[in-house]
Formats: sequence, C-alpha cells, structure tokens
Amino acid sequence: MGTSLASPLTTPEQALAFVREHGVVLVSAKGGAPRLTEAIAGEAIKGSWWGHAQGRRIFAILQAVTAADDVLACRLIDGKVTLVHRRLWPALACLADHFLPAQIARVSEEHTPSGRHTSSAVPFPDWVPAEVMAQAADEDQHAALGIFGAWLAPAKLSTGTP
Repeated sequence: MGTSLASPLTTPEQALAFVREHGVVLVSAKGGAPRLTEAIAGEAIKGSWWGHAQGRRIFAILQAVTAADDVLACRLIDGKVTLVHRRLWPALACLADHFLPAQIARVSEEHTPSGRHTSSAVPFPDWVPAEVMAQAADEDQHAALGIFGAWLAPAKLSTGTP
C-alpha cells in the first residue's frame, strides 16, 4: 500500500499519547499537522482511510480518542477535523478572538444505526473548562502564536478585529 511511517499505533492509549506529544493533529486530511489515521495505520494512506485494510481498527481508535476528555475535536486547520490536546487549550483560548468561531467550536460526529452521519458543534467558549479560561488569561500570546499562528483566520489577523 503506502510507505511505512513508523510502528502503527495499536491502542487508543498510544493514539492519545501521539495527540499529546504533537499537540495538534489532523484526523485524516492533508495539512500542516501530522495525520492520526496514518499514525494508526503505520503507513501513508492513499484515498479514504475507510477503505484501508485497517479501516475498522482505525475507526475504533479514532472513536476512543475523540471521546477522550483531554482532546478537543474542532475544525481548526482548513475546516478539517483537527484534534487539539488539552495541554494547548489555554494557548488556543488566549487567541480565540483571532479564529473564526467555526474553527474553535467543539465538533462531534456520529454514525447512526441507520448509517446516517450526523454532526453537532458546541461553540467556544461553552466547551472550555473554567480552569482553562483562567489559565488563558495568563498565557503568553507570543508563545501561543508560535503554536497556532499558522492557522489564524487571515481576515482577522490582517484587520486585527475579532
């Protein structure tokens, strides 16, 4: 199939450690962050991961990771499902005015028994724990920009308006 990346992540715990280590990862889309689906497979995936030989295992691990309390699923990078580890939430909250609301809303997707796909979103800051908001007030904005600057909403960055 594709080229080998590393040993595949075989458990939800390993996948959570991957998200924690990288801080920001894409679920499957190409972009400016590592792809969790490829880390789980241990190789580059051509086409949809759903059709990959390990698709069911990938799905099960993704379900566990996106359900974890320490992981925010949002559409931060180019509108694609992005996972942000809790250790970076204060920095994200510090820069909230520089993102489009859709970028930092918590998203969840569910496949119903009938096979239908449903999505929902919880707007920022409704999903943010109070202690994270308190930490955000003390966050170094320059350090936060170093983490998230590449994904700021261009219109908001150029005009300086929230």
